Amino acid sequence: MCYHASVAATFEQVSQHYQKPFEGEFPSFFSPTSIVGYHINGFNFPLLPILSQANSKAFSFASWGLIPSWIKNLDEADKIKVNTLNAKIETIFEKPSFKIPILSQRCLVPMTGFFEWQQLNPKVKQPYFISLKDKNIFSVAGITDSWVNPADKTVYNTFSILTTEANPLMATIHNTKKRMPLILPKEAEVLWLNQTIDASELINTINPLAEENMLAYKISNLIGHKGSNVPQVLLPFVDAQTKLL
Repeated sequence: MCYHASVAATFEQVSQHYQKPFEGEFPSFFSPTSIVGYHINGFNFPLLPILSQANSKAFSFASWGLIPSWIKNLDEADKIKVNTLNAKIETIFEKPSFKIPILSQRCLVPMTGFFEWQQLNPKVKQPYFISLKDKNIFSVAGITDSWVNPADKTVYNTFSILTTEANPLMATIHNTKKRMPLILPKEAEVLWLNQTIDASELINTINPLAEENMLAYKISNLIGHKGSNVPQVLLPFVDAQTKLL
Protein backbone atom coordinates (compact mmCIF):
# COMPACT_ATOMS: atom_id res chain seq x y z
CA MET A 1 0.00 0.00 0.00
CA CYS A 2 1.07 3.64 -0.04
CA TYR A 3 1.12 5.31 3.36
CA HIS A 4 4.43 7.18 3.18
CA ALA A 5 5.20 9.72 0.46
CA SER A 6 7.70 12.41 -0.42
CA VAL A 7 7.29 15.76 -2.14
CA ALA A 8 10.88 17.03 -1.99
CA ALA A 9 9.95 20.22 -3.80
CA THR A 10 8.65 23.62 -2.80
CA PHE A 11 5.03 24.57 -3.32
CA GLU A 12 6.28 27.03 -5.95
CA GLN A 13 8.06 24.21 -7.81
CA VAL A 14 4.91 22.09 -7.72
CA SER A 15 2.94 25.03 -9.12
CA GLN A 16 5.52 25.60 -11.87
CA HIS A 17 5.63 21.92 -12.83
CA TYR A 18 1.88 21.79 -13.48
CA GLN A 19 1.59 25.43 -14.59
CA LYS A 20 -1.23 25.84 -12.08
CA PRO A 21 -1.46 28.46 -9.29
CA PHE A 22 -2.59 27.85 -5.73
CA GLU A 23 -6.15 28.79 -4.88
CA GLY A 24 -6.71 31.28 -2.04
CA GLU A 25 -4.42 31.85 0.92
CA PHE A 26 -1.79 29.39 2.13
CA PRO A 27 -2.34 27.74 5.51
CA SER A 28 -0.44 29.66 8.19
CA PHE A 29 2.17 26.91 8.67
CA PHE A 30 3.10 26.81 4.95
CA SER A 31 4.78 29.27 2.62
CA PRO A 32 5.21 29.05 -1.18
CA THR A 33 8.97 28.56 -0.78
CA SER A 34 8.84 25.81 1.84
CA ILE A 35 9.36 22.12 1.00
CA VAL A 36 6.09 20.20 0.95
CA GLY A 37 7.68 17.27 2.81
CA TYR A 38 10.69 14.96 2.58
CA HIS A 39 8.84 12.23 4.49
CA ILE A 40 5.05 12.54 4.65
CA ASN A 41 3.38 9.99 6.91
CA GLY A 42 -0.22 9.36 5.90
CA PHE A 43 -1.16 8.33 9.43
CA ASN A 44 -0.55 11.94 10.50
CA PHE A 45 -3.34 12.90 8.04
CA PRO A 46 -1.28 15.75 6.58
CA LEU A 47 -2.61 18.65 4.54
CA LEU A 48 -1.28 18.34 0.96
CA PRO A 49 -1.80 20.08 -2.40
CA ILE A 50 -4.15 18.44 -4.90
CA LEU A 51 -5.66 19.24 -8.29
CA SER A 52 -9.32 18.21 -8.32
CA GLN A 53 -12.08 17.80 -10.87
CA ALA A 54 -14.00 20.52 -9.05
CA ASN A 55 -11.23 22.99 -9.92
CA SER A 56 -8.56 21.62 -12.21
CA LYS A 57 -7.18 25.12 -12.87
CA ALA A 58 -5.68 25.69 -9.42
CA PHE A 59 -4.25 23.73 -6.50
CA SER A 60 -6.21 23.42 -3.27
CA PHE A 61 -5.33 21.76 0.03
CA ALA A 62 -6.84 18.54 1.39
CA SER A 63 -6.00 16.14 4.21
CA TRP A 64 -4.80 12.64 3.44
CA GLY A 65 -7.42 10.15 4.68
CA LEU A 66 -10.78 10.44 2.94
CA ILE A 67 -13.85 11.27 5.04
CA PRO A 68 -17.03 10.50 3.05
CA SER A 69 -19.71 13.18 2.93
CA TRP A 70 -22.23 10.88 4.66
CA ILE A 71 -20.29 10.43 7.90
CA LYS A 72 -22.43 11.39 10.93
CA ASN A 73 -19.98 12.81 13.48
CA LEU A 74 -16.34 13.53 14.31
CA ASP A 75 -15.80 10.21 16.10
CA GLU A 76 -16.86 8.32 12.97
CA ALA A 77 -14.70 10.60 10.84
CA ASP A 78 -11.61 9.94 12.96
CA LYS A 79 -12.19 6.18 12.75
CA ILE A 80 -12.82 5.91 9.02
CA LYS A 81 -9.93 8.08 7.79
CA VAL A 82 -7.43 5.54 9.16
CA ASN A 83 -8.81 3.03 6.63
CA THR A 84 -9.19 5.39 3.65
CA LEU A 85 -5.60 6.52 3.07
CA ASN A 86 -5.62 4.16 0.08
CA ALA A 87 -8.33 2.93 -2.29
CA LYS A 88 -7.77 -0.30 -4.22
CA ILE A 89 -8.48 0.24 -7.90
CA GLU A 90 -9.89 -3.29 -8.23
CA THR A 91 -12.68 -2.71 -5.69
CA ILE A 92 -13.15 1.06 -5.81
CA PHE A 93 -16.63 0.88 -7.36
CA GLU A 94 -17.80 -1.47 -4.60
CA LYS A 95 -16.70 0.41 -1.46
CA PRO A 96 -19.24 2.85 0.02
CA SER A 97 -16.53 5.40 0.82
CA PHE A 98 -15.17 5.45 -2.72
CA LYS A 99 -17.90 4.58 -5.22
CA ILE A 100 -19.26 8.13 -5.48
CA PRO A 101 -15.96 10.06 -5.46
CA ILE A 102 -14.46 7.90 -8.24
CA LEU A 103 -17.25 9.00 -10.60
CA SER A 104 -16.75 12.77 -10.43
CA GLN A 105 -14.41 13.69 -7.55
CA ARG A 106 -11.08 12.49 -8.88
CA CYS A 107 -7.86 14.36 -8.15
CA LEU A 108 -4.12 14.43 -8.82
CA VAL A 109 -1.73 14.09 -5.89
CA PRO A 110 1.80 15.37 -6.68
CA MET A 111 4.78 13.37 -5.41
CA THR A 112 8.50 13.10 -6.03
CA GLY A 113 8.60 9.61 -4.55
CA PHE A 114 7.24 7.20 -1.96
CA PHE A 115 8.52 4.74 0.62
CA GLU A 116 7.96 1.02 0.96
CA TRP A 117 9.35 -1.80 3.09
CA GLN A 118 10.73 -5.16 1.94
CA GLN A 119 10.15 -8.06 4.35
CA LEU A 120 13.55 -9.76 4.81
CA ASN A 121 12.39 -12.12 7.55
CA PRO A 122 9.54 -12.17 10.10
CA LYS A 123 11.33 -9.59 12.26
CA VAL A 124 13.30 -7.44 9.80
CA LYS A 125 12.15 -5.02 7.11
CA GLN A 126 14.32 -2.98 4.74
CA PRO A 127 12.97 0.47 3.79
CA TYR A 128 13.23 1.67 0.18
CA PHE A 129 12.69 5.00 -1.54
CA ILE A 130 11.06 4.82 -4.97
CA SER A 131 10.86 7.62 -7.54
CA LEU A 132 10.85 8.13 -11.28
CA LYS A 133 14.21 7.67 -12.97
CA ASP A 134 14.24 11.34 -13.94
CA LYS A 135 13.51 12.22 -10.27
CA ASN A 136 10.82 14.63 -11.44
CA ILE A 137 7.44 15.42 -9.88
CA PHE A 138 4.73 12.94 -10.88
CA SER A 139 0.99 12.50 -10.28
CA VAL A 140 -0.69 9.75 -8.32
CA ALA A 141 -4.38 9.14 -9.02
CA GLY A 142 -6.60 10.14 -6.14
CA ILE A 143 -10.20 10.75 -5.16
CA THR A 144 -11.46 13.51 -2.90
CA ASP A 145 -14.50 14.31 -0.79
CA SER A 146 -15.77 17.05 1.53
CA TRP A 147 -17.41 16.42 4.88
CA VAL A 148 -19.21 19.00 7.01
CA ASN A 149 -19.09 18.37 10.75
CA PRO A 150 -22.73 18.78 11.94
CA ALA A 151 -21.53 19.91 15.37
CA ASP A 152 -19.71 23.07 14.28
CA LYS A 153 -20.13 23.22 10.47
CA THR A 154 -16.37 22.87 9.90
CA VAL A 155 -15.61 21.66 6.36
CA TYR A 156 -13.04 18.88 5.97
CA ASN A 157 -11.58 18.44 2.48
CA THR A 158 -9.89 15.05 2.24
CA PHE A 159 -8.46 12.60 -0.28
CA SER A 160 -7.40 9.00 -0.82
CA ILE A 161 -4.66 7.60 -3.06
CA LEU A 162 -5.47 4.82 -5.52
CA THR A 163 -3.31 1.71 -5.47
CA THR A 164 -2.88 -1.03 -8.06
CA GLU A 165 -1.07 -4.34 -8.42
CA ALA A 166 2.70 -4.04 -8.20
CA ASN A 167 4.91 -4.16 -11.27
CA PRO A 168 7.84 -6.64 -11.05
CA LEU A 169 10.15 -4.13 -9.36
CA MET A 170 7.59 -3.19 -6.73
CA ALA A 171 6.54 -6.82 -6.21
CA THR A 172 10.15 -7.54 -5.19
CA ILE A 173 10.23 -4.62 -2.77
CA HIS A 174 6.66 -4.75 -1.41
CA ASN A 175 6.88 -8.51 -1.25
CA THR A 176 4.00 -9.05 1.18
CA LYS A 177 0.96 -7.29 -0.29
CA LYS A 178 2.55 -6.47 -3.68
CA ARG A 179 0.86 -3.12 -4.22
CA MET A 180 1.95 0.27 -5.53
CA PRO A 181 0.37 3.70 -6.03
CA LEU A 182 -1.44 4.27 -9.33
CA ILE A 183 1.08 6.61 -10.98
CA LEU A 184 -0.40 8.44 -13.93
CA PRO A 185 1.59 8.99 -17.10
CA LYS A 186 1.69 12.65 -18.11
CA GLU A 187 -0.86 12.17 -20.90
CA ALA A 188 -3.37 10.61 -18.48
CA GLU A 189 -3.42 13.53 -16.03
CA VAL A 190 -5.88 15.58 -18.09
CA LEU A 191 -8.03 12.50 -18.68
CA TRP A 192 -8.17 11.74 -14.96
CA LEU A 193 -9.66 15.18 -14.29
CA ASN A 194 -12.00 15.14 -17.30
CA GLN A 195 -15.63 15.28 -16.16
CA THR A 196 -16.99 13.70 -19.35
CA ILE A 197 -14.98 10.46 -19.32
CA ASP A 198 -16.53 7.36 -17.76
CA ALA A 199 -14.51 6.35 -14.72
CA SER A 200 -14.64 2.59 -15.34
CA GLU A 201 -13.42 3.00 -18.92
CA LEU A 202 -10.66 5.32 -17.73
CA ILE A 203 -9.42 2.94 -15.05
CA ASN A 204 -9.27 0.07 -17.56
CA THR A 205 -6.88 2.07 -19.75
CA ILE A 206 -4.31 2.85 -17.03
CA ASN A 207 -1.76 0.16 -16.20
CA PRO A 208 0.81 0.04 -13.39
CA LEU A 209 3.81 2.18 -14.33
CA ALA A 210 6.50 0.09 -16.04
CA GLU A 211 9.49 -0.71 -13.84
CA GLU A 212 11.97 0.67 -16.39
CA ASN A 213 10.62 4.14 -15.61
CA MET A 214 11.28 3.80 -11.87
CA LEU A 215 14.27 4.15 -9.57
CA ALA A 216 14.43 2.35 -6.21
CA TYR A 217 17.14 2.12 -3.58
CA LYS A 218 17.58 1.15 0.06
CA ILE A 219 17.44 3.86 2.70
CA SER A 220 18.29 3.87 6.40
CA ASN A 221 15.96 3.23 9.32
CA LEU A 222 15.83 6.98 9.96
CA ILE A 223 12.39 6.84 8.33
CA GLY A 224 11.10 4.90 11.31
CA HIS A 225 12.17 7.53 13.85
CA LYS A 226 10.71 10.80 15.03
CA GLY A 227 12.11 13.72 13.08
CA SER A 228 12.32 11.81 9.78
CA ASN A 229 11.00 14.73 7.71
CA VAL A 230 14.53 15.83 6.77
CA PRO A 231 16.61 15.58 3.54
CA GLN A 232 18.74 12.80 5.04
CA VAL A 233 15.79 10.39 4.95
CA LEU A 234 16.20 10.22 1.16
CA LEU A 235 19.90 9.26 1.22
CA PRO A 236 20.89 5.78 -0.03
CA PHE A 237 21.76 3.33 2.73
CA VAL A 238 25.29 1.99 2.66
CA ASP A 239 25.84 -0.99 4.95
CA ALA A 240 29.18 -2.10 6.42
CA GLN A 241 29.67 -4.87 3.86
CA THR A 242 29.18 -2.46 0.95
CA LYS A 243 31.78 -0.10 2.44
CA LEU A 244 34.37 -2.88 2.44
CA LEU A 245 33.93 -3.71 -1.26
